[in-house]
Amino acid sequence: MVTLPQGHEPPEVLLDHLGAIAQMLGHALRVAERHTDVYREARRNGPLTLSAEMQWELMPGRSCSREEFELHAHGEPAYASGGHLFDWSASADQLTLVVANSAGTDAEAGLVNNLAVNAIRNARRAGLDLAGQAALADQALYGQHRGRRHLSTLLMCFDLRTGEAQIVDAGSPSVWRVSGSTAQRVELERQLPLGMFEDTVYAAQHLRTRPRERLLFVACGPDLPASHPAHAAFEQAVSRAITRTRHLPGADTPKAVLRELTAYGVAPDGGLVLSLDFRGP
Repeated sequence: MVTLPQGHEPPEVLLDHLGAIAQMLGHALRVAERHTDVYREARRNGPLTLSAEMQWELMPGRSCSREEFELHAHGEPAYASGGHLFDWSASADQLTLVVANSAGTDAEAGLVNNLAVNAIRNARRAGLDLAGQAALADQALYGQHRGRRHLSTLLMCFDLRTGEAQIVDAGSPSVWRVSGSTAQRVELERQLPLGMFEDTVYAAQHLRTRPRERLLFVACGPDLPASHPAHAAFEQAVSRAITRTRHLPGADTPKAVLRELTAYGVAPDGGLVLSLDFRGP
């Protein structure tokens, strides 16, 4: 709790000062975490499974906010899952996102995730485009597991100046657009999951997002063809959950959507939801 002094400066100025202090403190804690476990232990309510520990170490954080966008993510079960994952990287003009469905909950799933994410990061930092990032991760996974373990993944590169995005849909995570009172799935051409076959060639698709629109990335539920009855039921449940929670701020939306899906019985083992609010340049 913070008690603001009376008089002197307007409340909004004091709040700006507090915001700056909180940001500095957050950066300091981030740096300190490299040298101690104290702050990690303070955030936990109990012990993690080994696969969950590996998953937590891969995550860039739970949120990221800038003038152009606001990004929030929530995954469950947080203390026992090693499957669902996300990654992001923001530069002056671009935001790159990775969302992956579950590769399982054992330690080997954690190794699959670790290999895939680091292969994507390596390709991204080497300057490869989105299709090249997917291809490098695909080769790394197939070279290690020969198709026995693969990862359903969605990659997106978002131009913060224009709202134009490139997407590689390599599996089951879905993208939903919320504009006003409507929620609609973004139809993409699904390509093979990373690591399923050798030398898979990936192609990026295009998506345009307008200011004040929200994109939701959902990684949970059955990995089934569109013709399967269970797939249709899952899609309807996701649409209802997103519509019912569309009025919430971005920070509250991912957890609320997962709670709705669990109540509908279509995400009993948990999942991952990531919310991206595009404000415009």
